[in-house]
Amino acid sequence: MSVPISAPELLSRDFLEVRAKILELAACLDRFQRAAGSVEGDPRMRRIAEGLHLLQSADQPDRAEQVQLIFSLPYEEGWRGKWNV
Repeated sequence: MSVPISAPELLSRDFLEVRAKILELAACLDRFQRAAGSVEGDPRMRRIAEGLHLLQSADQPDRAEQVQLIFSLPYEEGWRGKWNV
């Protein structure tokens, strides 16, 4: 039976990868802001903002699932027939 890894061990293991992902996200948001035009009213930007807000909630359980739901389409009955899958 394996021993579960502790939170401090996980942080040590994953810190640089998480840091890189946050920097990449910050760079994307900077590019959106500097580019010509505006994406302020775009529903995709609202989803990004909602996802970031959710990530700030330290006590939010199942953050990965909740973020996935933010970016998912609602279930559509009969979708298999619609897409011929």
